[in-house]
Amino acid sequence: QSLLAVLFVVALWLGGLHAFTRDIDSAAANGPLQPVDAIVVLTGGSNRLQTGFDLLAQDLGKKLFISGVYQGVEVRELLALIGPSADQTASERVVLGFEANNTIGNARETAAWLKLEGYERFYLVTANYHLKRAALEFEMLAPELEALPLPVTPEGLDMHNWWRNEQHRSLIIREYMKYLFTLLRSTITVRAS
Repeated sequence: QSLLAVLFVVALWLGGLHAFTRDIDSAAANGPLQPVDAIVVLTGGSNRLQTGFDLLAQDLGKKLFISGVYQGVEVRELLALIGPSADQTASERVVLGFEANNTIGNARETAAWLKLEGYERFYLVTANYHLKRAALEFEMLAPELEALPLPVTPEGLDMHNWWRNEQHRSLIIREYMKYLFTLLRSTITVRAS
């Protein structure tokens, strides 16, 4: 019986992993993008900053908030990373958050900034594999805010063959486990309230 229980748990875990990776692969913005209050970028992966600055250049948000920036980094340095395509006049509309060093911290410092600005609707820009967990953190912390998920596909990450690459396999499984723990935390919080 204990073997059957172990096999059941393993099958459940694998089924959840399959659903998780399928969601990542199908994650995309729904329909044409509409202007919202703000654009929020969570640092930590390729293409996120570029996407955030592109959205700002299209006036899809009043301001761009970048959460989880290293202390001492300035907006002009980030613009330099984007390259010549960056809108240099956008710097006065960019706000940097230096407090966060993980996803929970991202949600906390972003929610505080949004409330300070009086903003409610925002694009949440992060990696496609990170989006479900990040959105859940925001939902738990500030359900009154409306996060519109905007997934970014990291360079080289092929969601059809992620399991073939050791680095990608480790990344996806680690993120899946973090998501499960966040989901568990969310469930406990809801039941406790």
